[in-house]
Amino acid sequence: MFAAIQPPLYLASTSIYRQQLLQKLTSNFTAISPHIDETAYLGETAPALVQRLAEAKAQAVAAQLATGLVIGSDQVAVFGEQILGKPHTSENAYAQLTSFSGQAITFLTGLCLINAATGHTQTVVEPFTVHFRELTHAEILAYIAKEQPLDCAGSFKSEGLGISLFRKLEGDDPNSLVGLPLIRLLTLLRHEGVNLLLSP
Repeated sequence: MFAAIQPPLYLASTSIYRQQLLQKLTSNFTAISPHIDETAYLGETAPALVQRLAEAKAQAVAAQLATGLVIGSDQVAVFGEQILGKPHTSENAYAQLTSFSGQAITFLTGLCLINAATGHTQTVVEPFTVHFRELTHAEILAYIAKEQPLDCAGSFKSEGLGISLFRKLEGDDPNSLVGLPLIRLLTLLRHEGVNLLLSP
């Protein structure tokens, strides 16, 4: 049985990208900044990092609430063994995209759902791999100039013109590439008795 009255839904994030993704499912949520330290631990692997931070974000917001379901999420992009940061400058974006030409990078997204009333916690790590085609220098320069992806890990926006850089996408949910795996989230919500498809 699914809950007739849905508990309040909270997104432990101020990311505009995650808010836009969650709005695909429902507008009935509140976004709250979790205010946590996102520094990686020494020797921490990428999967461990995104799982820990997704849980920490959700826990930070859940601790302020008596009831409700809190969504926490964190993402890193990995190229080989290297965790990729945001480029911040056009020069760094050019260097990143040049190194990706003909290669693949994997995005790991940690997703956590906490029931603030019961403390019940569900956490998953969702992988999604992007395969780049062979890119010319002119294409890379043109892409950066047109879309200015300087605040995006990996130096591209898959929801925009970045799709033109790819040869293939590989994963269960393309939304996870943007930062919130909606298919997994819906599954976790159903485990808590909430089916957004049946919600008023």
